[in-house]
Amino acid sequence: MASVDMRVYDEIEALEAILIEDLAVKHDDGVPIIETVVHPSTGDQIDLQYVCVTLVVKLTPDYPESSPEVFLKNSRGLDDSLLSDIDLKIKEKLDRHVGNPIVFELIEIVREYLTKWNLPSGQCVICLHGFVKGDVFIKTPCYHHFHSNCLAKHLINSKKYYMEEYEKLPNWQRAQSLPYQQTCPVCRCAISFDVKTLEEAPPPIESINAPPFRLTAELKALQARMSAMLARQVERGGVVGSGDDGPPLLTISTAADNEEPRSSTSGAQRETNSERVVPSTSTDNTPDQPYRGPYRGFNRRAKPGRRGRGAAR
Repeated sequence: MASVDMRVYDEIEALEAILIEDLAVKHDDGVPIIETVVHPSTGDQIDLQYVCVTLVVKLTPDYPESSPEVFLKNSRGLDDSLLSDIDLKIKEKLDRHVGNPIVFELIEIVREYLTKWNLPSGQCVICLHGFVKGDVFIKTPCYHHFHSNCLAKHLINSKKYYMEEYEKLPNWQRAQSLPYQQTCPVCRCAISFDVKTLEEAPPPIESINAPPFRLTAELKALQARMSAMLARQVERGGVVGSGDDGPPLLTISTAADNEEPRSSTSGAQRETNSERVVPSTSTDNTPDQPYRGPYRGFNRRAKPGRRGRGAAR
C-alpha cells in the first residue's frame, strides 16, 4: 500500500468541511480518488443551475510533488468545445502549481466556467433546435434540458399514446397496469411538470427564424434508401398493411430459401406448397418422409386463416 503525504489528508479534510455532501473520496491501493459534482454559482437559487459536471481527481502516490490525473465526466448541458476549454485550463493550472495542494483550485476553475456559461448548449432532443438567448426552457431533475413548449408537446403525445394502448388491453390487464407516469425523453427518469404551464411558453426562437424546408439531394438519397428497405420488408412479409390488425409477422428464412428463384405458380399451387411444410407433431423423420420440424421457414405468429410469407416455400 502506498504511503500518502500528510498534506493530502489535511487537504481532504478541508474539502469535506467546505463541500460537505458534494464530495466523495475513494481509495485505490491507498491512494485517494476525489469526486465532486460541480455546479454554477447561483447563491440560494438552485433552480437556476442549468449545467453541471463531475470532476474526478485521482491523486498520485507522491502527490502533491507530482500532478494528479484529472477527468471530467457526466456533463449536463455542456458541449465538447466547452469541456475542452475547461480541460485545457486545468492542465495549465497543474503545470504551474506542482508541489502544492491543488484540488480546491481545480474545483474553482470548473465552477467559474459553469457560472459564465450557465446556459445549456447543444440541441433540444425533441425539436433538434439549439438553445439561444430568449428561449424558454426547462431543466429536469436528471439535468436534461428541453424547450418548455417542446416538452409540453412530448408529454401530451406520450400520455395520448399510453391511453390508446391502455384501451386495447382486456380488463384483467388494465387492473394490473401501472398508471401513466411522465418520464424524461432522454433517460426515462420519472418527472413531474404542469403541462398547461409548459404549453404557455413560446416555441423555440430558432424554429421561428428557421428557413423554409427544402428537399436536398442528401434527403432524396436517404428517402430512396429507406424506400428500398421498406419494399424489401414488405416483400418478406415483415410489414403490417393497412388491412392487418396485428403486429408485424416474424419471417424466418434459410440460405436455401434465399437462393431459390421466384416461382410463377398460381395461388392454389402456392397454397399447396405452403401446406407441405406446416410443422408436424410427428418425430418420425424416415428417409421417405421429409423433415417437418418447427423452424423450417415457419411463421409462428401467423393467425388462423392468415398465411404470411413466413411459410416456407
